[in-house]
Amino acid sequence: MAANPTTPVLFDRSLLSARLKRARRNAPVTFLLERVAEDMAERLQAVTREFADAADIWTPGNALHDLVRERCKSVREVTFEASEVLPLQPQSLDLAVSALAFQFVNDLPGVLAQIRRALRPDGLLLAAMIGGDTLTELRQSFAAAEAECESGVSPRVAPFADLRDVGALLQRAGLALPVTDVDRIVVRYDNAFALMQELRRMGATNILIERRRALSRRATLLRMAQIYAERFADPDGRIRATFDVIWLSGWAPHESQQKPLRPGSAKASLEEAVKRLSPSPER
Repeated sequence: MAANPTTPVLFDRSLLSARLKRARRNAPVTFLLERVAEDMAERLQAVTREFADAADIWTPGNALHDLVRERCKSVREVTFEASEVLPLQPQSLDLAVSALAFQFVNDLPGVLAQIRRALRPDGLLLAAMIGGDTLTELRQSFAAAEAECESGVSPRVAPFADLRDVGALLQRAGLALPVTDVDRIVVRYDNAFALMQELRRMGATNILIERRRALSRRATLLRMAQIYAERFADPDGRIRATFDVIWLSGWAPHESQQKPLRPGSAKASLEEAVKRLSPSPER
């Protein structure tokens, strides 16, 4: 499936690939991946269906390697590429998983549609992606500092999908029984520069196509850190950083799955039920 030519290109995925490789070479920070892997193990444990063939799509490193191999006879690891075309054959999978990769996809509807096509009937997609209000504190602090020091604002933090949008995309891709929820993680740091260093070691620094290419001014960075501390510090002086992990799951349609009732098929009248529950007027 070719990329949609009308989809705006927000992310430089070649640059992301280079930064993920750099992070792996230099003491990577993996606490988010580890948390997601633990949560995914619990979520899969609650699913009684047997999975024969699975694919791990773009998860950085091998965080899900052992987990998926325990549940499936065959596991294909789709390694990260700049291209968003997945090398998956139609109806070749019973399970598709992904951890912390979909937030950097330019054409997420297209990728979900490819996964839907690759799933066999009653196959499951289970994924986690960064979204919601992730790094809202850093975004606000940079915007305020740039407006004050440089009379303009540049995109510093990538835009993230919210929970409602992700649920709609699952339905748009043709997945049945879509479910989304969010796990909010608040991490504390000594200062904004410690946070930015950890983002670098996650391979999660700015890869927006429209990012600012020139080095940031020292005065702007110092003011950003000051604003961050003023607005988002706890009484002990440490700052807070929000990470929202959006979980999404959906099934390839199958005749055994529950289906919503057809409009007009209800056997009881809502109006009559309300009348029965309403208290009788006093005489």
